[in-house]
Amino acid sequence: MTPRLNPFAAAPKPMQAWLDFSLGLEGVDPRIAELVKIRASQINGCANCLAMHTREARAKGETEQRLYLLDAWHEAPVYDERERAALAWTDALTRLPDARAPDEVYEALNAQFTPEEQVALTLLIVTINGWNRLAVGFRIFHPEAAAKAARQAA
Repeated sequence: MTPRLNPFAAAPKPMQAWLDFSLGLEGVDPRIAELVKIRASQINGCANCLAMHTREARAKGETEQRLYLLDAWHEAPVYDERERAALAWTDALTRLPDARAPDEVYEALNAQFTPEEQVALTLLIVTINGWNRLAVGFRIFHPEAAAKAARQAA
């Protein structure tokens, strides 16, 4: 895969603002946040973000089994109700043109998350979808980060 454009070099000021916004997000349990980032990245086919966030999830104590089953989270019994609500909301917002954020998905979210947490989770989903679009659109992949992760896993 040949990169198309380095957005940080092409537009440093807005990219720095985007990065600062992304890094400043708070209010979501870190393990749920990584599951959400991975799930959106699976849907969007973002190899860069999958490599990054699976590594970060493992560092935060996530198990291999739960990472392997994330693509089939609906059927996998290893996620609790709070995680399921966050993953369903992630699926709905990532597939917004098709899913339209159904009432039953929001009701499950509302049962598990406070209004402030709902906003934080939604902003996290918006952000990872934005990063996915930047990485996939410009074919951004950091091979040295991937190689380092592979060495550490071996």
